[in-house]
Amino acid sequence: MQALAERLDAIVAGGRLDALQPLSFSAQKTVVPDPAGLLGHRVAGVARRGKYLVWSFVDAGGQRLLVHLSQAGRVDVEDPPRTTRPRNGVLRLVMDARPSILVKEFGTERKAAWWVLAEGDDGPLARLGPEATSATFAELVRTGDDRRRVHTILRDQRTVAGMGRGYTDDALHRAGLSPYASLASLTPDQREGLLSAIDAVLGEGLAVERRRRGGLPAKPGDHWVVHGRAGQDCPACAETLARVSYETYEVTYCPRCQTGGRLLADRRLSRLLK
Repeated sequence: MQALAERLDAIVAGGRLDALQPLSFSAQKTVVPDPAGLLGHRVAGVARRGKYLVWSFVDAGGQRLLVHLSQAGRVDVEDPPRTTRPRNGVLRLVMDARPSILVKEFGTERKAAWWVLAEGDDGPLARLGPEATSATFAELVRTGDDRRRVHTILRDQRTVAGMGRGYTDDALHRAGLSPYASLASLTPDQREGLLSAIDAVLGEGLAVERRRRGGLPAKPGDHWVVHGRAGQDCPACAETLARVSYETYEVTYCPRCQTGGRLLADRRLSRLLK
């Protein structure tokens, strides 16, 4: 999302917003302020907070536009701009003399969303925890006694913003930690190793994503090391990668590198298989 925000900023910053075209009724989460109030204003920039794209505007009274892609949302940079109404469209932002930006969503969950926030209103941003590379989060990891699983903590946007499932799987693999380990159970060395692993996988991922052009492709995260690769060989030890499947997602890990050769139970058993 950071790399996407940077690419969009380079494309639209300074351009005038001429039209906001809602393409999915359920995706619009605010009606006040009126989105039409942003029309005619120039884009000051596009930034990121957690997994949200944050659009700011010049002389718009501090109003901001938030976009959240959820799991299946994507972004097309339409150059030249288009007027068609795509079946999976969420929102189109039409710029003056610049490409238009189309937010779309695949699948059936329909969780991609957008907000227009008044000055001083953080909306869903107010619920986010610190960024994963921040000193605040580092202090939480070093001193916290949270008994939840580390994998759960890293996916919880209220605890730490911006990690997600893919980078969580890869960070725990690099740190050699079981997804079922609790933060409270980690030694000081393991905590430092986890922080180093998070910084490394996020830094490497950002470097890869910055090489992309345009919007967000159909399969982002194709550089992940273990996430989504269950059944393949572990890149560190050649053991077969395993997974724990849940209703809407899965956790991928290496039994040899992370769990001492043991396979993790699914959520119904919630314990290690003997």
